[in-house]
Amino acid sequence: MIALRPAAADLLAWYDRHRRALPWRAGPGERPDPYRVWASEIMLQQTTVTAVKPYFERFMARFPTVQALAEAPSEAVMQAWAGLGYYSRARNLHACAIAVVAGHGGRFPDSEEGLRALPGIGAYTAGAVAAIAFDRPAAAVDGNVERVMTRLFAIEDLLPGGRPLVRERVLAMMPQDRPGDFAQGLMDLGATICTPRNPACGLCPWREPCRARAEGTQESFPRKAAKKAGAIRKGAAFVLLRADGALLLRTRPPKGLLGGMAEVPTSEWSADYELDGAWQDAPVVTRWEQLSPPVRHVFTHFPLELTVFKASAPARTQAPAEMRFTPLAALGEEPLSGVMVKVLEAAGVKGSPKG
Repeated sequence: MIALRPAAADLLAWYDRHRRALPWRAGPGERPDPYRVWASEIMLQQTTVTAVKPYFERFMARFPTVQALAEAPSEAVMQAWAGLGYYSRARNLHACAIAVVAGHGGRFPDSEEGLRALPGIGAYTAGAVAAIAFDRPAAAVDGNVERVMTRLFAIEDLLPGGRPLVRERVLAMMPQDRPGDFAQGLMDLGATICTPRNPACGLCPWREPCRARAEGTQESFPRKAAKKAGAIRKGAAFVLLRADGALLLRTRPPKGLLGGMAEVPTSEWSADYELDGAWQDAPVVTRWEQLSPPVRHVFTHFPLELTVFKASAPARTQAPAEMRFTPLAALGEEPLSGVMVKVLEAAGVKGSPKG
């Protein structure tokens, strides 16, 4: 028996009938906006479509063009991003917008090579923008595409090492006339049909040529190298409220984890942090109340546990160096990360945004 070869035409026919309506996606016959395509791809990295939709729509209302984004203060960009996580993406997004306006007259390069030269654009994003926005025959290999292609061809190579082979397979199948639709069709197929668990193989346009389906091994793909769990880090967070309704905050360094985000003062975060000495890390000397339970948050490479301390201060208390008191009514303007929102909620502070 000769195995059937998957055809791009079958995927495109399926996509024409079942394409998702997404706020950043052009409709049939419409020209894609490279700015919206690029911004959505940055937002969607390590985040779900459901989570991104409301952020994207608010972000576009605030920064409707790449020029508007380039001209915005970095604090405004970080605040608009607050809650999406992986904050280096927001810094790169802003830097890229500035580069597009300053170096390209506000027009995105239309090739993978040109896109890769911009800040914060890697191989995946360059391929996605080139294919979707400019209809270039470029491979955009995300988690959905990896899952579809490794199942379709029963690719045994462990990811991420097997990614070049997946990319090779995508490019070999990509039609010259509709590469953008093919790229989006692959993404939609992985998101709605070829799901991680219980894939709807009976509805798949490639059910017949799919090797993993034929062998009954769909859910064992893609093969992935085992992840090493990071050691838990611990620390203390200090919530100081002034009598006039202002909260003590500071801004994290521009580079590194949560760079440029606002936070209440904290100790260092380390695996061997000693809670008994937390008072030495407090921003002011006062009577601190230890709250329980601690706040837990999981970053990409490690879990974090912060013990929250809360105290009050007189209305005229001055902020320590490189810190500030922000009125609770203005907290919505501060770029607070998800872990800081949890800390403020644990301390019963009202006015902390949830994104």
